[in-house]
Amino acid sequence: MIFPLSSFAEDETGIVLITGSNRGIGLEFTKQYLERGWTVIATARKPEKAEDLRQLGIQYPERLSIHQLDVTDNERIDALAKELVDQPIDLLLNNAGISGYIPDQIFGRLDYDSFEQVLAVNTVAPLKMAEAFYPHIKSSNLKKIVSVSSSEGSIGGAYDDESGRMYFYRSSKSALNMVMVNLAFQLKSRGIAVGLVNPGPTDTDFMRGIPFPLRSTEEAVTDMIENIEDIDIDNTAAYLNYNGKTIDW
Repeated sequence: MIFPLSSFAEDETGIVLITGSNRGIGLEFTKQYLERGWTVIATARKPEKAEDLRQLGIQYPERLSIHQLDVTDNERIDALAKELVDQPIDLLLNNAGISGYIPDQIFGRLDYDSFEQVLAVNTVAPLKMAEAFYPHIKSSNLKKIVSVSSSEGSIGGAYDDESGRMYFYRSSKSALNMVMVNLAFQLKSRGIAVGLVNPGPTDTDFMRGIPFPLRSTEEAVTDMIENIEDIDIDNTAAYLNYNGKTIDW
């Protein structure tokens, strides 16, 4: 399905490609962008099992297309980019991410295969997606690449809490931040803005069992969308907390 490129102001609507759209924050991004009038290209590893996403497809048949994509499969990423070869994409939203199995991240019994998987999804895949879909983004109106990061990737934050935890997840998000900062400065002269957003502690499968109040996915995504709207060439490489403030690298 190819969606036509129309002329619009930045605060109106566009075409967004979202990875990891089948549940949690990705599903909520899909829902809210559709409600705002955007056209959504949604991806999931197993779309045939993504019932909530498929229901949105029934509700918005003209503005939602669903595609199979495992973000660790480079050949599939390239194939999807070819399938959408003439499709402008205003916003590439790298949402797919994993935390890794927490017991695998305990010093003294670290599982390095698990570490490689976390890095593949959280760090390598967003860069590969940006590279594969660069022509689609460059041909669009808004020209944005945004990745969902985490305050857990802040090295300054690690100094603040002085706790050694979640080696794989925190490292993958710190590395993602560096990858996207490099990309931001490389693509700035080409008119493409790159940014990072943090949802904060959100009520998803990842945070299940955490003994303190969590934000709803609706609230977290609403805040991130507002921050995404504020990302442009002038503040490219922004690393924004859910409250709109800059996070310490």
